[in-house]
Amino acid sequence: MALASTTLPTKTGLSLWCPTSPSLARRFPARFSPIGSRIASRGLVTASFANENREFVIVGGGNAAGYAARTFVDNGMADGRLCIVTKEAYAPYERPALTKAYLFPPEKKPARLPGFHTCVGGSGERQTPDWYKEKGIEVIYEDPVTGADFEKQTLTTNKGNLLKYGSLIIATGCTASRFPDKIGGNLPGVHYIREVADADSLISSLGKSKKVVIVGGGYIGMEVAAAAVAWNLDTTIVFPEDQLLQRLFTPSLAQKYEELYRQNGVKFVKGASINNLEAGSDGRVSAVKLADGSTIEADTVVIGIGAKPAIGPFETLAMNKSIGGIQVDGLFRTSTPGIFAIGDVAAFPLKIYDRITRVEHVDHARRSAQHCVKSLLTAHTDTYDYLPYFYSRVFEYEGSPRKVWWQFFGDNVGETVEVGNFDPKIATFWIDSGRLKGVLVESGSPEEFQLLPKLARSQPIVDKAKLASASSVEEALEIAQAALQS
Repeated sequence: MALASTTLPTKTGLSLWCPTSPSLARRFPARFSPIGSRIASRGLVTASFANENREFVIVGGGNAAGYAARTFVDNGMADGRLCIVTKEAYAPYERPALTKAYLFPPEKKPARLPGFHTCVGGSGERQTPDWYKEKGIEVIYEDPVTGADFEKQTLTTNKGNLLKYGSLIIATGCTASRFPDKIGGNLPGVHYIREVADADSLISSLGKSKKVVIVGGGYIGMEVAAAAVAWNLDTTIVFPEDQLLQRLFTPSLAQKYEELYRQNGVKFVKGASINNLEAGSDGRVSAVKLADGSTIEADTVVIGIGAKPAIGPFETLAMNKSIGGIQVDGLFRTSTPGIFAIGDVAAFPLKIYDRITRVEHVDHARRSAQHCVKSLLTAHTDTYDYLPYFYSRVFEYEGSPRKVWWQFFGDNVGETVEVGNFDPKIATFWIDSGRLKGVLVESGSPEEFQLLPKLARSQPIVDKAKLASASSVEEALEIAQAALQS
């Protein structure tokens, strides 16, 4: 959509940008006049602002912020208008790398910045710090937002900066759930992973470690354990459930993955609760003490027990108390005009399953950012229609006897059908009331992975018995694909 705008001179010699497009005017409060620093004679806009006013401000520097920035650029609305405020020292990057290739030892060719800045994970341009400068986007690094006045439309940062916004996008993500200090949660050698600095600290420990204990049997636990194997470390995973990744894996599937990890030397302590983390004579963590009184020696402990929305100074916005996060509608608008929330921190309507949810995943971070910004800048009013998607990639370092990559689309409800023996691949189908609701495939081909979202979104009626009788994953997927046309 073409942008109609009027530029008015001001006493300061700057430009007063006034949106006259009806769809844009609706989104900017009348009391705010967004001002940007312009070099009028050459038609250029600087990447820093001459005053406290910003037309668009994104709080947070993770995946969602990077993809939102690209969408602003694609719509010609970034240059001199957009500001990103982040607590990190780095431009937005593809955060999943931190528990995967970033943790590989030096000889295994680990991932490093600038290699995984957004938006390389979404097959886009690598947005280095210079990219933001070239696009006229102001990025304020290492200065988290600590206060917000929604009536005055201002933000206060830790360093005392005052930012006035026209539209605000909250993309603060999540913070890692932590053990309390009183049980050793902050002992030297205890690690949590959310940012590059966290991963760097863990790598430093792994280089000196002999025994690693990972608390948590979810994504973080599985991925960090696989990386620890690459360092040839004594590795143990401890978790309270009776299987890995209980919220997604079936017991049968979990058993197969556990056996793969055991083959790589990883030990499991299942159904266990942590009493406390013990310190050695040097003050560093030395053991994990379980509720039954037993201990597991460790010189490095990684806590991966989930995360919680990073609400920070935005707690006065409407929250979803049941699932956490800031409540938004299908365009990611909060109940406060001019304020949006995207990514992990947003509780949004999941249209396909008619429920409110919050998704902590890079795919949702990317898509929610793009949808929100398109809705903000254009006449785009379609409700966000997200299909849940999860994946993991482990043991992908050089020399690994088997590289693992699985993808899941849909909803893991109903009965399950498992096809394949995990060597070389396996598939699990979730069927509810005769309809295919979700599907997971391990070690699929590109064509097979491309089929999964089509199946999950279409939810075809499938013959469970026929699917169960398939002799291979390939045959099972052919049966499911045929159901799409019936």
